[in-house]
Amino acid sequence: MAEADPKIEKGPETVAVEPTSEAEIVEPRARRGLLRPLLMFGVPIILLGVVGFFWLTSGRFASTDNAYVQQDKVSVSAEVAGRIVNVAVRENQRVKKGDLLFEIDSAPYRIAVAQADAAIANAQVELQTLKTSYAGTGADIQAARDSMLAAQEDYQRQSELMKSGFTTRARLQQSEHGLEQARATLQRANADAAEARSKLATGAAVPGENPQIAAARVQRDQAQLNLGRTRVYAPADGVVSQSERLQVGQQMMTGLPALTIVTSDRSWIEANFKETDLNKMRVGQCADVSFDAYPGLKLKGHVASIGAGTGSEFSVLPAQNANGNWVKVTQRVPVRIFIDDKSPRALIAGLSSDVEVDLQGPCK
Repeated sequence: MAEADPKIEKGPETVAVEPTSEAEIVEPRARRGLLRPLLMFGVPIILLGVVGFFWLTSGRFASTDNAYVQQDKVSVSAEVAGRIVNVAVRENQRVKKGDLLFEIDSAPYRIAVAQADAAIANAQVELQTLKTSYAGTGADIQAARDSMLAAQEDYQRQSELMKSGFTTRARLQQSEHGLEQARATLQRANADAAEARSKLATGAAVPGENPQIAAARVQRDQAQLNLGRTRVYAPADGVVSQSERLQVGQQMMTGLPALTIVTSDRSWIEANFKETDLNKMRVGQCADVSFDAYPGLKLKGHVASIGAGTGSEFSVLPAQNANGNWVKVTQRVPVRIFIDDKSPRALIAGLSSDVEVDLQGPCK
């Protein structure tokens, strides 16, 4: 006889229940058997790995987001005063060293050069006059010497005649007076010659050169130098910045900043680390630099130098802590990070960045 299927009555309906096979009963048991060793060994291994990672990296890195891109900035000013007649650059324009930036009215300085040339010509005329005068002193000296020799002979003759009684004392005194006058005339002629000779060359910057001509040439060199300074050129490669203050017609004063050249080809990071991060920090350690402006960009660098003082130490008004309300604040020290990688994006002065320094040793 066929066995009747077991049935379970549920309300008015009857539901058939399939018999459970042995394979279906064994499979959950096998799964539980595999899961148990995984939980026993896998979880502790993972925990040990996490703990080991934190143990190895704890204290190894020092990081800060108080860091900014820095670049050399050259403030350009005029060395001579005058009215601006030409502005050859515009804001954010890239320039090369020696490119013309702006020009100052050169008319007053051309006039100064012409005046210096005229002063040289006048000095040369005076020099020729001095040469003529000096040449004349030679004849005067010779005439005075001849007169003195004649006076000496006359005095000696009158002295001999006085001894013989053939002349009077008045005549002898007259001869003596004539000799003294001749000597004075010779001395004056020699003094005039010496003065003329000193005016010709003595005291010149160049040996043998007339001092008046030398001074006139110095004035001309200065005038020519000032004329050349009316054209202001870029002192270095870079980008023009803060040039809006430079306008045609503006009166430029000596030393007044006209514009700024930012040398963007050389950049570094000024990272302000907490003083508590400096214990293991050394020059030469590797650093990773990322930028807020360029997500995903990370550049390699190294610690180039560590500041000689905290930021507050060099502020305009240094902190005065000698009072009863002093609160200890962790100081920050500027650390200069040189970037070793070539950046595919333009680094702009002042960009915010994040710096992480590996404190385990120098870069390999």
